[in-house]
Amino acid sequence: MREIHSSASPESDNSLAEIEDLVAQLSREVGRSTRTPQLVSSETQNPAPEEDCLTSQQEAISLHESVPRVLHVVENLNRGAVENWLVRMLRHAHSKGIRLNWTFYCALPRPGELDEEAVALGARVLYSPVAIGNKWTFARALRAELKRRKYDVLHCHHDLVSAFYLLAATGLPLSRRIVHVHNADEHVLTPSKLKQSLIRGPMRRVCLKTADRIVGISGHTLDTFLAGRPRYPGRDVVHYYGIEPPPVRGENVDPGAFRRSLNLDEDSRILLFAGRIVPEKNPLFALDVLAEMIHLDSKVAGVFVGSGQLEASLATRATKLGLQSKFRSLGWRADVPEIMRCCDWFILPRPEQPMEGFGIAVVEAELAGLRLLLSRGIADDPLLPTARVQRLSLGAGAEAWAHAAIALYQEPAPSRSNALAALKVSPMDMDRALADLIQLHA
Repeated sequence: MREIHSSASPESDNSLAEIEDLVAQLSREVGRSTRTPQLVSSETQNPAPEEDCLTSQQEAISLHESVPRVLHVVENLNRGAVENWLVRMLRHAHSKGIRLNWTFYCALPRPGELDEEAVALGARVLYSPVAIGNKWTFARALRAELKRRKYDVLHCHHDLVSAFYLLAATGLPLSRRIVHVHNADEHVLTPSKLKQSLIRGPMRRVCLKTADRIVGISGHTLDTFLAGRPRYPGRDVVHYYGIEPPPVRGENVDPGAFRRSLNLDEDSRILLFAGRIVPEKNPLFALDVLAEMIHLDSKVAGVFVGSGQLEASLATRATKLGLQSKFRSLGWRADVPEIMRCCDWFILPRPEQPMEGFGIAVVEAELAGLRLLLSRGIADDPLLPTARVQRLSLGAGAEAWAHAAIALYQEPAPSRSNALAALKVSPMDMDRALADLIQLHA
């Protein structure tokens, strides 16, 4: 999940006194009954205008009374892993004839690329009328929406920041309050390390005392959020993302044509980096590994798929390393599964702390039959048992990674059919994952 940033500029960030007041408010809330109204005085805040909902036609759809009314609080329906997963599950439910009564409440008040698809699948999409940087005003607007539609379930997808959403729902007759933890980064709404240290503890306690379910996308992600506390049976659970098998069209991929399209030799052996081009994915180290691999095997080339703040730095470094003829940066692509089928290795050298929450791209690379080069920042949970993987520390250096990659290539290629069979009996199978998600809302 991407970090949600306040819309305020650094110059207009809250003062330390304001943060201390916020911590005091949160701390007082923790000491109260979880059903004691806290925001009653601010209920005059106007709800999101009806025209902000992209799905006014959905108002006419009558859903069965037993289908819970679920409000998902998300960033916005764009390219984020969380939002893509939710729309993927909505799509799968629709394909199975299963009705879901979902509303996406977008913290970023701007349209996303998946809005229209979500609407077509029967969901409602709302944009918050207030930027999340205005924390308490945002919470009042969210509370007004919760009351107006009489939702059954509040499903919060912003880790520690979910504390604000839970406070907004204090005293409302919800049947379930869910905090869904999607990574171990523990981002909060300020770049100041001092303010982060002040606010994390109270926000965590609000979540733990107020939520009916604490859901982690992997075991280590859940345990990181619990911060040393034991898992509480019936409340603290792991729910893995549902992973779609490679599309049927992937059977027609042509690795030779892919290489020709990139002006690479047809016998090139391709190292693939697929993910956001940002520091937490460590693409610059992956480029160093590529350079060392080329020293060992001149047939190696590198393909980088993704976008992000380090794109210019990546291109500059490739030039300095003399990799122009062996390095291809493709930007953001929608056909990553097909690209994977044309490559030989997948690399993800994430920094080792905090660890990756759930490596969807790692599982997709397994399903494509790629050999995996992973840092110790990628947990075994949820790797499939069929993975052919080398896991190294970043401290071992790029040269050691390169030697490990070449050695891995000497082994037989992983079986895609075995990986697909392993997925089918795992919690990441789409049918099972959908059933488990629906059960969370039951």
